Amino acid sequence: MTSTSPWAYSPRDSHVFDATAFTIGPWSPEHQHAGPPSALVCRAVEQAAAAQGLTHVGRLTGNLLRPVPVGEMRVEVAADYVGRNAGHYSARLLAAGKEVARYTALVQREDDVPVPAGTPGHPLPHAPRPPADSEPVRMPFATHAAGYGNLIENRLVAGTFFHGPCVAWFRMRHPLVAGETPSPYQRVVVAADSGNGISAAVPFKTHVFVNTDLTIHLLRRPRGEWVCLEARTALGGNGCGLAESALYDEHGFIGRAVQSLAVRARG
Repeated sequence: MTSTSPWAYSPRDSHVFDATAFTIGPWSPEHQHAGPPSALVCRAVEQAAAAQGLTHVGRLTGNLLRPVPVGEMRVEVAADYVGRNAGHYSARLLAAGKEVARYTALVQREDDVPVPAGTPGHPLPHAPRPPADSEPVRMPFATHAAGYGNLIENRLVAGTFFHGPCVAWFRMRHPLVAGETPSPYQRVVVAADSGNGISAAVPFKTHVFVNTDLTIHLLRRPRGEWVCLEARTALGGNGCGLAESALYDEHGFIGRAVQSLAVRARG
């Protein structure tokens, strides 16, 4: 791991990567934010599906089994079933000799099917405000030269980070993998895992609210570098919770992300 490499991951080969300090999350300097490694899995799924002519990642689900250490990781992808219109894929993320996350993905075949004028519920809504008209802000834990809070750039639309319902734009400042431009899907995944953070309903100083999974549904290919999360957290009072995010690009609504939360009081 290095803190000076201007990207999230350095590839050793097509399956093995070294995480840089730009992947560090808010809970421990030894653990990654789940967004970048999930995006790395999305990248591998995209590559596997492209060989079958499948180009739209309609869903990505991650079961986050353990904290992902900042260090060497291996990504493994398998095609479970590939049909005429869609392919189902599974993936594993391994680090420090353990399986740290499992994923499933649905990748669809795209076709030109315009939405007829007058279709109920269309055109789809836009984010409340574009990034150019939103306030530049930083993640509360972006206090060092690296870390996830510096991998991404934020613009605040509504609310306050880590203090209830919040709307914010995300854009990657640095590549996911050295020498590559992130795909639109990878950009979405890097951002979408932050819904529970930006909309935290309990104080970061007194509680831990880690997501144990992540599911992203997308209705179309995202466009551009900016991704907006309109996020809200709901708590069950039983140590469990749910974070939900409506996802937008600069052209409108693109999908949703949902996270199951483990909520605990510190100390």
